[in-house]
Amino acid sequence: MNRVLPYPLLALSLLAMWLLLNGASAGHIVLGAAIALAAARMMSALEPAKPRIRRWSRIPLLFALVMVDIVHSNLAVTGIILGLRKRKGSAGFVAIPLAIRDRTALATLACVITATPGTAWVEYRSTRDVLLIHVLDMVEQQDWIDLVKGRYEPLLQEIFE
Repeated sequence: MNRVLPYPLLALSLLAMWLLLNGASAGHIVLGAAIALAAARMMSALEPAKPRIRRWSRIPLLFALVMVDIVHSNLAVTGIILGLRKRKGSAGFVAIPLAIRDRTALATLACVITATPGTAWVEYRSTRDVLLIHVLDMVEQQDWIDLVKGRYEPLLQEIFE
């Protein structure tokens, strides 16, 4: 199984994405499957480390928290852009010390931060384990540090480390 399909979840995800984008017909299923299998086999040439998920049961909670934060941030950024809400702070950078070491957990945190409107992952310094993010409306740096360290980091550590 590993030689024919080294990354089954990747192949299945690619096929699902192909069918969502192009519609489900016999031709698209065959073409999507061929592309997914080829991509999964090519991925094995890169020899990435396979992520180890330790607590699958915590993933829905992380997903729910991220969705709530994205909706909240969308409303806040929309309010700022449309002038419905006055900015309390100004744009700035926040350095956040992290205890996360797992590469998959860091990549997941990067996706969460970047997907949340008003924030962007700027840099991660692995030598000092410090994350630098940019925030659109920053009032207090400590609030952002507490958010990442209290809301996301413990869950990511439970799931991946």
